Amino acid sequence: MYQIAHTSADVVIVGTGVAGLYAALNIPSDQSVIMVTKKLAKESDSYLAQGGICVLKNQEDYESYFEDTMKAGHYKNNPESVKQMILSSQDIIEDLVSYGVDFERENGAFVYTREAAHSEARILFHKDITGKEITEKLLERVREKENIRIFENTVMVDILEKNNACHGIVVLKDKRVQIDEHGILTSPMAIFARHTILASGGVGGLFRDSTNFDHLTADALAIAIRHQIKLKDIDYIQIHPTTFYSTKPGRRFLISESVRGEGATLLNRQNERFVDELLPRDQLTNKIVEQMQKDQMPYVWLNMSNIPQEDITGHFPNIYAYCLEEGYDVTKESIPVVPAQHYFMGGIEVTRQSKTSLEQLYAVGETSCNGVHGANRLASNSLLESMVFAKLAAHDIADATVETRALDSLQALDQDEFRFSNEVIEVLYGDIGYEEFEENNKKMILDEIERMGKEREE
Repeated sequence: MYQIAHTSADVVIVGTGVAGLYAALNIPSDQSVIMVTKKLAKESDSYLAQGGICVLKNQEDYESYFEDTMKAGHYKNNPESVKQMILSSQDIIEDLVSYGVDFERENGAFVYTREAAHSEARILFHKDITGKEITEKLLERVREKENIRIFENTVMVDILEKNNACHGIVVLKDKRVQIDEHGILTSPMAIFARHTILASGGVGGLFRDSTNFDHLTADALAIAIRHQIKLKDIDYIQIHPTTFYSTKPGRRFLISESVRGEGATLLNRQNERFVDELLPRDQLTNKIVEQMQKDQMPYVWLNMSNIPQEDITGHFPNIYAYCLEEGYDVTKESIPVVPAQHYFMGGIEVTRQSKTSLEQLYAVGETSCNGVHGANRLASNSLLESMVFAKLAAHDIADATVETRALDSLQALDQDEFRFSNEVIEVLYGDIGYEEFEENNKKMILDEIERMGKEREE
């Protein structure tokens, strides 16, 4: 076996979406942080979020917001987690504004929009690229911090587990084994840490049609399965009702729910409205699929003629420009839309402090399941939920009294010291390539999703 490279930090965070970035910003500056991301730092699903971020406008809005979230989730939500998210929302927005996030305002006051299944307009936004605005500002603030390092194009293949605790992760650079002139493995590399936060996103890369980046292949779930870390509700997978219909390969372009919230209508083959466009996502998806079957068409039409042209180009410039590139002027004609996989409500089971069932290991964002979303996520709760519970994880780490220190003196990994699965060992020492390893992971996760779904039906 080759000698393996290693480094260490107080905290290692896997993922550079809003959950990972916000967690890093809330780790005390006297603690070292390493962030790893599978692609470039900005290539996260958070960056793609269009519609906005929910906020509790005032105390009178609480009951309505709470009920909207619970109803959308078919009352499968954890009420205490929902309460925590809503009551923390104003603090999150204050933080974001302090980081430089620019939400739409009129005469100095926030402008709110509404999306499906919301009984009130309570969503803050930046044009139709809210995720990009938030992610970029958080990333700018992270890059300013001297205690944080980011490793890009670096994929996690395992965690370092010993005595029912996590001591860091094992990563591959550029998805391949690399050996230097001294015979030392520079990739894979061990990153030892006192605490580990998994913020590696959802499951879109497991599906043919998805709004997600295709590199989001649920790596953390595969690791959780191999290490017997508790999972929850992983059969709860949300389909977004309206993505731009295309036969081209690759990620599906999302047409934000805000478009329907502002008045866009869904039409059948005869250009007739056939549904209430503000139904919860799962119900609307079912109605669209039914209509596609009736029409014997691979899509339905979305029409924005009820929205003033200046509002389309002002509020939805990115959507307008994309559709124009595809040959559709949304100010004059309908566009074809179809449902596609969008969000993952399940994940690694966590407490309200984002702790997993393995000591010193946390999970936040779409990787985790704290019960906020139930069986179906309410629109624009994702960015908020991610940051609320990322902050709680960071604060829990800061307050931790467990005296574990980064293991910075280890020179090599030993199977007797840290438990690895046979599949990971084969990747570490070159018996199989990363691509085969990833395909094996995908199959294992999909099999587990199917198993849990059947178990629920029974």
